[in-house]
Amino acid sequence: MSTDHQRYSTENQSDAIRHYAAARGIEIVRTYADHGRSGLSISGRTGLQALLDDVREGRADFSLILVYDVSRWGRFQNADESAYYEYLCKRAGITIEYCTDGFENDGSPIATIVKGVKRAMAGEYSRQLSAKVFAGQCRLIELGYRQGGPPGFGLRRQLIDGTGTPKTQLSRGEQKSIQTDRVVLVPGPPDEVQTVGWMFRSFVEEGRNEREIADLLNRSGRLTDLGRPWTRGAVHAVLTNERYVGHNVWNRTSCKLGGVRVRNEAAMWVRRDDIFPPIVDRLLFEAANIIIRERSRSLTDEEMLESLRDLLSRRGFLSGLVIDEADGLPSSSAYASRFGSLLRAYQLVGFTPDRDYRYVEVNRALRAMYPGLVGTIIAGIERAGGAVVRDPATDLLILNDEFTASLVLARCQETSAGAYRWHIRMEAALRPDITIAARLDEGNEAIRDYYLLPRAETGLARLRLAEANGFSLDVFRFDSLDPLFDLAGRAALSEVT
Repeated sequence: MSTDHQRYSTENQSDAIRHYAAARGIEIVRTYADHGRSGLSISGRTGLQALLDDVREGRADFSLILVYDVSRWGRFQNADESAYYEYLCKRAGITIEYCTDGFENDGSPIATIVKGVKRAMAGEYSRQLSAKVFAGQCRLIELGYRQGGPPGFGLRRQLIDGTGTPKTQLSRGEQKSIQTDRVVLVPGPPDEVQTVGWMFRSFVEEGRNEREIADLLNRSGRLTDLGRPWTRGAVHAVLTNERYVGHNVWNRTSCKLGGVRVRNEAAMWVRRDDIFPPIVDRLLFEAANIIIRERSRSLTDEEMLESLRDLLSRRGFLSGLVIDEADGLPSSSAYASRFGSLLRAYQLVGFTPDRDYRYVEVNRALRAMYPGLVGTIIAGIERAGGAVVRDPATDLLILNDEFTASLVLARCQETSAGAYRWHIRMEAALRPDITIAARLDEGNEAIRDYYLLPRAETGLARLRLAEANGFSLDVFRFDSLDPLFDLAGRAALSEVT
């Protein structure tokens, strides 16, 4: 199920299945469920995957599977996919019964026809819902409301009520909780607004390139809105983003019905101009973007492709991030504009991506972040008066010779519905008393918060977190590591009686 606010909540399904089983004298020995998951794809459906693995590997200690209805296999766009999963179970000698569909799943022609129609209807429901959601999002963009994502350096997200009255500014990671509330962009702190203006003037009037501007910002100690040092790509993103002149632009990229994320042509973008307060003069912004366009226009197609080939030979793969961070190359958007799409540019230099290589950059950043965070934990415990020993082979931390802790960095993943999820794999072999799970933000560039998960309370090998997880889990959530330091700290006693 993808939401609790419908008849398909897992609790409602469980009740219906239990009543069905009780009425027929069926004993339920195991339950497989996917909480808060979209049925568009089997990806992320750990419950369904576990069921199929148990069936395929011969671990199933049951002879019957009760399913709420046909659509619970999934609302796949290819109706044959759910039929295939049912076939796998039947091939293993396991019977399938549908509890609420009102027909006997006996293999008869009538049952086969009914299931085929219901599978097609399940996929069609997803297509219709996707179209309705997209139309609603387009309408909100045209009205001037922000539809997700960080605001950017120099800007902030302002929460307003249904009448347009300002309520409060949202901090990073905060989301609106009332359905009728909306989010708009407003200027951020004056020093950030001034820095944005300086970046544009440095680029246009003083002729500095993105790398030079990033170096100057880093030398001055200024960090990005995500708390990271400036890079060429980060500066380029500021110089080319229309939100700084008050435009609301959406649907530059899309990923519909669980498909591949694609970069859309400008004609498909949804926009509302001059809807937010600008923090950069329109003429200055246009001058910066003319310079950026002309910079790549002065190169021939072959010169651009040759530079891309050279980058490919040095890095071994290509991505928009890799291109934007490379010195002396046009931006990824310039390649997409010149050759129709980044994929077309990749093909022309002999690179065929078979997966999204952004994870390579994220993993590289996580590997670089991990030792520093371990060092921060050790230093914080020692400052609090505690003693800590680090196992160099496993990074397991032994605190005060009393309990152990292990650090896990959890990447943020966006679902097809636009929600964020974090998968935490516990160190089962080490069996730490506390797992320190550091959740990364939406860009996987900075730490969002921490979960201090006691093994005695969770006892799970894997944990999947949403943005809000209820009291039973969020009681272990903290904005900093101070609670861990307090737990491990020691106070000196002047006298013992």
